[in-house]
Amino acid sequence: MSFFKRLFGGGGEADKTSETAVKEIEYNGFRIRATPFKEGGQFQTCGIISKEVGEAVKEHRFIRADRFASLDDAVEVSFKKGKQIIDEQGESIFG
Repeated sequence: MSFFKRLFGGGGEADKTSETAVKEIEYNGFRIRATPFKEGGQFQTCGIISKEVGEAVKEHRFIRADRFASLDDAVEVSFKKGKQIIDEQGESIFG
């Protein structure tokens, strides 16, 4: 019976993508926003790295395959991945 509920949209787990709070940190002059989203009952690692360059704000979005049961764990790993990208590529991530 639960198969039919999921198939026709009844009683399934609500998508919380729009409810996920965005958290931010500053790191080496960049801003990292953790934006994990719910996928398959877990939170997927996702974020945005941004930096003001002149009068423009440049952004780099990233999504990783890592998934976690808790939002806090996904946010923590999103920050770690963002820091790793900045350390490895610096401003070249903006192309």
